[in-house]
Amino acid sequence: MSDSIERGIRLCLAVASTLAATACGKAPDQAQAPPAGPAWTDPAPHTEGFGATATGPLHYLDWGGTGPNLILIHGLGDNPHAFDDLVPALGGKFRVVAYARRGHGRSTKQGPYDTATLVADLTTVMDSLKIESAHLAGWSMGGNEITAMAGTHPGRVGKIVYLDAGYDWADPTFAAAFNETPADINPPEAARASLDAFRDWQRTVWFPGVADGSRLEAYIRGLVEVQPDGRALPAIHDTVMAKLYEALVTSPRDYPKVKAPALSIYATTFFDLERGDSAQRAKMAAWEEKHVATFRARSKARIVKELAGVDTISVPGTHMDFLVNGRDQVAAAMAAFLSRPR
Repeated sequence: MSDSIERGIRLCLAVASTLAATACGKAPDQAQAPPAGPAWTDPAPHTEGFGATATGPLHYLDWGGTGPNLILIHGLGDNPHAFDDLVPALGGKFRVVAYARRGHGRSTKQGPYDTATLVADLTTVMDSLKIESAHLAGWSMGGNEITAMAGTHPGRVGKIVYLDAGYDWADPTFAAAFNETPADINPPEAARASLDAFRDWQRTVWFPGVADGSRLEAYIRGLVEVQPDGRALPAIHDTVMAKLYEALVTSPRDYPKVKAPALSIYATTFFDLERGDSAQRAKMAAWEEKHVATFRARSKARIVKELAGVDTISVPGTHMDFLVNGRDQVAAAMAAFLSRPR
């Protein structure tokens, strides 16, 4: 394993603690369970189910619908509730399914996590739901599966959409940028104390521009497992996160094998550069200009060159919040592209 990958894995574990508020310290002696509150239920209009693999189940959300099949694939460290806010904006034009990728959410945590295995998982979900072919949309790391699936199973793929996923994460440019992230990625101990604290911290750090927190609630809850004493512990173990990250940065994409029509949607920035501490914003802006803007430009140029006839657009928002802040534009672009005759 290269030094760059090892550094990336260490940083990825720190990011995992950010995304899932890892409780590294010991629980307080005589910790008391929080008072019981009303049970929360997910208001999203989907059903749930599981597809079976040799190493365990794959959890999926099914919004139903009578239009063409559309399968949504989330990113590294996330969960399928990332799409709860987006799906209704598609206007019921598709039969939509999203699932928890191996290692995430309520799906099996067993490896391996290589692209071939993840593509096999995608076919398992499709077979479980008796879906012969579908359009695919992947967010971030989810772009790996849609690229590989379209290249190896062309008869089962209609069109593909990259949701800020038109990047080859195995490109050394990404590792260089990731290893120099200026973000303070270690949450304070107070953010690990409860679901409420974790929710507030998540919204402050990753979603400051989202005014209605209810749009994120199921997603945020899916990142943690609340303990009897009220602490919020990560839904993904750090060793699993390390293996997922290693697979990500060692799995180059083979764009030329893809013959399916493609749309690549890019967020305008990686982090929020408009809100929060001014000094931190300045560091983020410098990092964005030095690393991410270059990586984004290189990635766009490559995808345009290697994917015949690909469409590319940009929408407002960050890598984490563009599906919320730019939801209507994303949904409109997806619906128009997927409905267009091939």
